[in-house]
Amino acid sequence: MPKIIKPLTEIKVRNAKSKEKAYKLFDGDGLFLLITPPGGKLWRFKYRFNAKEKILTLGSYPEIGLLVARHKRDEARKLLANDVDPGAVRKAQKEANIRETETFEIIAREWHNRFKSTWTGGHADTIMSRMERDLFPWIGKRPIAEIKAPELLAVLRRVESRGALESAHRIRTICGQVFRYAVATGRAERDPAADLKGALPQPTEKHMAAITDPKKVGQLLRAIDSYEGSFVVKCALQLAPLVFLRPGELRHGEWKEISFEEALWNTPRQKMKMKEPHVTPLSQQAIEILKELHKLTGSGRYLFPGRTPDRPMSENAIIAALRRMGFEKSEMSAHGFRAMARTILDEILHIRPDYIEHQLAHAVRDPNGRAYNRTAHLDERRKMMQTWADYLDGLKTGAKVLPFKQTKR
Repeated sequence: MPKIIKPLTEIKVRNAKSKEKAYKLFDGDGLFLLITPPGGKLWRFKYRFNAKEKILTLGSYPEIGLLVARHKRDEARKLLANDVDPGAVRKAQKEANIRETETFEIIAREWHNRFKSTWTGGHADTIMSRMERDLFPWIGKRPIAEIKAPELLAVLRRVESRGALESAHRIRTICGQVFRYAVATGRAERDPAADLKGALPQPTEKHMAAITDPKKVGQLLRAIDSYEGSFVVKCALQLAPLVFLRPGELRHGEWKEISFEEALWNTPRQKMKMKEPHVTPLSQQAIEILKELHKLTGSGRYLFPGRTPDRPMSENAIIAALRRMGFEKSEMSAHGFRAMARTILDEILHIRPDYIEHQLAHAVRDPNGRAYNRTAHLDERRKMMQTWADYLDGLKTGAKVLPFKQTKR
């Protein structure tokens, strides 16, 4: 006796949740909804033609609702009743007139617009710039469902050929995200970028240059205090070793994130690399710098505005200042202030590593594997940040600074 399939309802379709593995919800007469692990809901019509089982894609939910999906199924069944393969009809229609909304560029821009609110502004701009320069001119007008791995590899090798191997790897990652979005929305069958894993040489690992010798750190801090360039850039240089933020997180800082009363800098998740909100305790030295800076830029949005007040200072401002002070690329980078703090706090001041990692906004988990919240160990981190600022003051004055005697922790 054939199995009776209970038709789907709109509520059941709407409430269907993704699972670890893809699964199907059947409606009857060959129509089913495929639920993918990323959360995609894809309509499919299963049928037989010339003794072969075939699958016809009908679109994704909620763009295609239950009633429309049933109508598409019924239309396909009419073709079968007349001994016509609906899949062949679909293919012929696509070859005759590919819809503009199915090209790589249109779908890539749609993906970018949908997710850019979860990225920092600089990261969103970088992704779009890479696509406009290295992808759209070559595959932008191509139907995304027709792009295969060899065609995509040719695009990546074009980037590699100009000596930008690391960029080629990043572009492959972007392509993978776009293709997976197309799969989830029913406009592509698979991600060809996944087939290119290992097709490009691995780039040589780069380490951010950092000064970690206490004597040389003192020289760097004195040079910063003597910097004769922009006052805004000087303040950024002075704060960089005191707050542990990444260069992009630092320069995008806004006054609304600063609490002088609580001595905290609250950075929202969209600005953080790990996409989690972050809190930075501010030492007395950091507060003094911020109060001086507030007299100049406090009426605007950004702590460190650029040439126009509605944009932060350039990402090259700190790097250019370091070079102007005589610190070479191989000696110190804008990112190096973080490595400086991590090394000295651990190896000289013997601060607990998890306190340091929390303040660096690295992923730190408890014994059960759960991520700590942003205020974990906040009191201990306050003490650490003040200890660190006082230690740097000692280095700056040229005093012989010995490791602080640690109390039992």
